[in-house]
Amino acid sequence: MASTAKKAKKSVDALEDESVALEAVDSCQNEIDALNEKASEEILKVEQKYNALRKPFYTKRNDMIKRIPNFWVTAIVNHPQISGILEEEEEECLQFMEKLEVEEFDDIKSGYRIHFHFEENPYFENKVITKEFNLGSSGESPVSSSTAIKWKPDHDLTKSLPKKLTDVRRKRRLEYRTFFDWFTDNNDPINDDIAELIKDDLWPNPLQYYLVPDVEVEQEDDDEDGEGCEEFGEEADEEEDDEVEDEEEKAS
Repeated sequence: MASTAKKAKKSVDALEDESVALEAVDSCQNEIDALNEKASEEILKVEQKYNALRKPFYTKRNDMIKRIPNFWVTAIVNHPQISGILEEEEEECLQFMEKLEVEEFDDIKSGYRIHFHFEENPYFENKVITKEFNLGSSGESPVSSSTAIKWKPDHDLTKSLPKKLTDVRRKRRLEYRTFFDWFTDNNDPINDDIAELIKDDLWPNPLQYYLVPDVEVEQEDDDEDGEGCEEFGEEADEEEDDEVEDEEEKAS
């Protein structure tokens, strides 16, 4: 009996020690969380600072891009994900796009706007169409909104084009969408992969997508050179095998 009582006492001590340790861990975790929150605030300030520094370069880049015919539509067509929702007639429409611009809110986490600037075109009256995302960082539910497109008669691409199946978005069910269907769709702003790709991939460096065909041509040339060397190597191996077989026949 004495042995059993002693064992029970050890268990109580262990539980008390564990409770003290858990309180200490919780205290450390609170300190870590406080530092993480402070880091997020400081990172936000740095991002805001560099957004301001980048802005004049984005403006200068857009001014230069205007001198390159069909720059933006080419970059979009060459983008492996965004091009997946682009119909041929929409591509013709986007040839009139002279500028794309992403404008992040001062509080970067709260949202952004994507502006599409157009020349006079046969499809719609708007000079600028904008898709805006309010991501609800202040506790509100995320929402998005789109400029109402003033389509010219018989040129409404949201009605005249066949719907298209795309699996671009990871978190939403598959939907039949085209580019302008995406633009007017505001059902699930928090999981809009196309908008994220434009903001985080296409906008920061569109040149890499504009130049994609040239890169592919160079790669094809390299592949052809490699294939030639490989064929030469295979022929050499075959000749060597034939010589070995001849030597074996003579020996026999």
